[in-house]
Amino acid sequence: MKVIKIICDTNLWISFLLGKKLSAMRNLFANPDLKIYVCDELLNEFGLVSSRPKIRKYITEDDVEETYKLMDKYCCYIPIREKAISSVRDKKDLYLLSLADTIPADFIITGDKDLLVLGVHHQTKIVTYKEFEGMIKPREIF
Repeated sequence: MKVIKIICDTNLWISFLLGKKLSAMRNLFANPDLKIYVCDELLNEFGLVSSRPKIRKYITEDDVEETYKLMDKYCCYIPIREKAISSVRDKKDLYLLSLADTIPADFIITGDKDLLVLGVHHQTKIVTYKEFEGMIKPREIF
C-alpha cells in the first residue's frame, strides 16, 4: 500500500495536548501506512502557541517536551523548498501549504476554518481529524 503523507496543523497538536489526548496522535504514529511531516515553521509555531499564558494554564512544560519528543521520534522533518501561492485567508497558514507542496502531502489535518474552506490545495486534501480518522484504520500500539 502507498504511504500516506500527512501534515498535522499546530492547532491539532495543541488540541490533543490540551485534551490530554496525545494517544490519538500516537495512533497516527502507530500506523505504518502514514508518514507525518513537520518543518521549522510548524515546530516554531507549536512552541509559540504552547507558551501562551491561556494555554499554559492547562499544560505543563513536561507536556510540551513530551510532544516535542514524539514529533522527533515519529515525524519526518523536512525544510520547506516550495513557496505556495494561494488565496488562503490567513497568510500565517501559507507555510503549511508550502510544506504540502514540498513533500507533496496527501493531507493536511486541521481544525482551522481558514484552511478547511479551501478543501484542497493542489494534490493535498485539507480535512479535520475526524474526517481523516474516518478514512483510515487505526492501529493502536500504545
